[in-house]
Amino acid sequence: MELPILLIITIFIITYRMNTGDNVYKFFSSKVSEIYNKYAPYSYKTVKERTKELGLEYTSKQYVAQCTIFGIFAAVVSYLYFFSIVWALLYALVAILFVPYIAYLKTQRLYSEYLFEQIQVYTTNVIMEFNTTQSFVKSLEGVRDSGVLEDPILTDVKIMIDMSYKNGTIDQSIIFFNEKYPYYMVKNMHQLFLQITKEGARDSGEALENMAMDIDALVEGVYRDRMDRTTFHKKFLTFGLALFLLVLVMQLLLSRESYIKLLELWYIKALLHVIIIVNCYFLITGEKYYNEDVGVE
Repeated sequence: MELPILLIITIFIITYRMNTGDNVYKFFSSKVSEIYNKYAPYSYKTVKERTKELGLEYTSKQYVAQCTIFGIFAAVVSYLYFFSIVWALLYALVAILFVPYIAYLKTQRLYSEYLFEQIQVYTTNVIMEFNTTQSFVKSLEGVRDSGVLEDPILTDVKIMIDMSYKNGTIDQSIIFFNEKYPYYMVKNMHQLFLQITKEGARDSGEALENMAMDIDALVEGVYRDRMDRTTFHKKFLTFGLALFLLVLVMQLLLSRESYIKLLELWYIKALLHVIIIVNCYFLITGEKYYNEDVGVE
């Protein structure tokens, strides 16, 4: 088993040597970037470009720091499990390969938070404009010209306005925006505007005021959820990483010599690999949950 692993490492080193002038990280990161740019979905490329404009993208220092931390931790843990330098190097390499995915999750979360804040600005300002104009399209035009919105929300508001004038109704534009931004506050506000516009309302001011209060309550709930997620994330990582160190308890109970003898059995090694893989899956699943969309249904 160790011979194929050594061959893989040798091929990697030879490939790196052929790329003289690049350090290991630069060579590795460039190859990963090429793969991501080629196969990543359009939505991810758009998010990455926008987060770069907002200054939220991972920096080179953050990548290097995470690669170092992931690599060292994986190498130490795997060595404690198998007392094998080969397995330590292999798991360190696999751990480093997950860094782009972790960066992807963080990028998605930061962009999702940015979108939620823009949606909050959109709904609040449209309600304020509607109180004055009593027209949904005029409200959109007022928000568009106010300078409070940024792309991609601003561009989509312009599309809504064009669709409303072209179709002579707000129905299609509302469906377009609801499908692109599936937030409760958006759907509820648009539904209210449809009722006011088509069915009429004797006291739209009170209805809009209640809608604004509902938005404030929803925003408060989302920000509270964000704080809860952050607290959960810290505890989850502590617990998840501690699971890897249970092997030390096993070695103390059995003695190191007895543990090394057990490693000579293939099914014990297989079981240890399963434990590591399950623990990693547990951590990645929790990381994905922490970085899921903010405020979306």
